[in-house]
Amino acid sequence: MLSLHILGLVTAGGILLSLPISAAGGHVVSVLNAFFTSTSAVCVTGLVVIDTPKDLSFFGQVVLMLLIQFGGLGYMTISTLVMVAFGRRMSLQDRMTLADALNVTSMEGLLRFTGTVAALTLALEGIGALIMGVRFAQDVGWSRGLWFGLFHAVSAFNNAGFALFSDNLMGYRGDLTINLVITTLIICGGLGFFVLSGLLRLRRRSSIGMSTHTRLVLVVTGVLLVGGTAAILLLEWSNPKTLGPLGFGEKLLAAYFQAVTPRTAGFNTISIGDMTVPALFVTIVLMFIGASPGGTGGGVKTTTFGVAVTAIWSTVRGRQDTTMFRRRIAAEVVARAFAISLIAFLGVNLITGALLIVEGGSLTAVLYETTSAFGTVGLSMGAPGTVLSLSGIFGASGKLLIMLMMFVGRVGPLTLAIALAGAGTPPRLRYPEGKVLIG
Repeated sequence: MLSLHILGLVTAGGILLSLPISAAGGHVVSVLNAFFTSTSAVCVTGLVVIDTPKDLSFFGQVVLMLLIQFGGLGYMTISTLVMVAFGRRMSLQDRMTLADALNVTSMEGLLRFTGTVAALTLALEGIGALIMGVRFAQDVGWSRGLWFGLFHAVSAFNNAGFALFSDNLMGYRGDLTINLVITTLIICGGLGFFVLSGLLRLRRRSSIGMSTHTRLVLVVTGVLLVGGTAAILLLEWSNPKTLGPLGFGEKLLAAYFQAVTPRTAGFNTISIGDMTVPALFVTIVLMFIGASPGGTGGGVKTTTFGVAVTAIWSTVRGRQDTTMFRRRIAAEVVARAFAISLIAFLGVNLITGALLIVEGGSLTAVLYETTSAFGTVGLSMGAPGTVLSLSGIFGASGKLLIMLMMFVGRVGPLTLAIALAGAGTPPRLRYPEGKVLIG
């Protein structure tokens, strides 16, 4: 059901963006590019096959922003708020779909939680829009500045990565205000609404009262942010095309920004195509892991990564149970984490191989583009001589493959696999155990 809602949004957005009113004067947006852009927006990815500020009119930009908001916050979340506002009751099917969209396991207090999600979204986006609007107004005037602030706040909180500048945010590489607001919104959106609402309920600073899920999300997120910043800073320190010419403060800010955006926003303040291969590899890993469950980002999720690593460590130490924070993780949760990781790994490699066959090109660039699509990130090594993502020079087949990858990343690889395979029926018999040698 959730997949159908996403497809419906993509279709509606593709139709609206293909209308002449959505194109800037003198520009034409093809139907394929309109549907690609709609998919990228609804799946909160940010890969671009058109120059957003130059090819889209103000109407087209508003449509794009609404697609990002509906895609990130969730069609069912917004629909629920509208139904409640008009006094309509939700059916059981609606509640189940909403729970799936918000990635929660219980329908208890679902409407209250939906209200919290909406309040958090409006508050964080509103504050971010105001701060950035004032800053942008200094460069482009008040009317455009406030619009730029709102658009980039929605794009950042929903981890989309679309920008109203042809060079994304490279022109604001050393701007502390824009960098900190954008990264804060990305992190908040990527933590997940369950974690954000849980943190709001804590009445003291200690970690007592935090759920295992919240602790795991915060620990993994912190490790990835610190580790990613250090790795990019070290690997790009002397690169004359990225961090090399910058002072220490600007280097640190740019490295931090590029460690945050793969989780999973897609803004950039340095040229991705000019980064060293080791730094690109670090970014690919960050994009593959992605954000946290119940948030606006993609990837296999921080909790999946955390559970898988902990399970491997427990196996190496000869322990039967996977434990963290003095809590035992259920075997089915561990199995699900490995299943998601493996399906995602195979899916990324399969689409990368298919793209290399139909489009050719560099393995690094194509793998980077595919991982970015799966993680709903939007970072790209770029198309030579343009401001577009690498997908911008792909043919119809290549663009459709990337669109498929974005859809899989937004829905979730395991969710989609189960939907395609069918839930099945419980087996009536259980076979004898077979012995298999592993390793």
